[in-house]
Amino acid sequence: MENLEQIAEEIRTCRRCDLYRVKTNYVPGSGSEKAEVVFVGEAPGREEDLKGEPFVGNAGKLLNEMLSKIGLTRNDVFICNVLKCRPPNNRDPAPEEVEACGRYLERQLEVIRPKIIVCLGRFAANYIFNLFGLEFTSISKVKGKVFEAEAWGGKVKIVPIYHPAAVLYRPQLKKEYEENFRVVGKLLEKKQPTLFDYL
Repeated sequence: MENLEQIAEEIRTCRRCDLYRVKTNYVPGSGSEKAEVVFVGEAPGREEDLKGEPFVGNAGKLLNEMLSKIGLTRNDVFICNVLKCRPPNNRDPAPEEVEACGRYLERQLEVIRPKIIVCLGRFAANYIFNLFGLEFTSISKVKGKVFEAEAWGGKVKIVPIYHPAAVLYRPQLKKEYEENFRVVGKLLEKKQPTLFDYL
């Protein structure tokens, strides 16, 4: 079975769409292969493109802050984007780019098999909802709610929330954002015991 590093190596030589011509670095994702929670954003931004890591700019600082509030660090989770290269001027990903790149994300999820997927923003939510056969309306209608889907022989919880960049633009959203993160924290506390817990 493949692992995250093998997928990352493949991403770093990808030529499936034209974004590889304009990017500085590929941004495969970072974090734990054993993560129970995966955070999925839209695409790398300027800072991410320069460093080759997801969510390292101001949006990343806010994400780190929110993680710490529910007792997690970046090492406990896996953070990535639907696209692994930055679109020019942070424009929206094009459908052909998503089609070319989305399979990498699907393979990453198959390796990790997380219990919870947190969608950061409407674009990631739309992609993940489609992937798991759920109907996506708008991020403002679904944010902070918990959806459930069948995956990998079990269930996965899907929690759409705003992209941290949206909260930076509109600081009045921060209190609600913290509440949405608390939803994720509570889901982690409510994990079902397994047979191993009784051995």
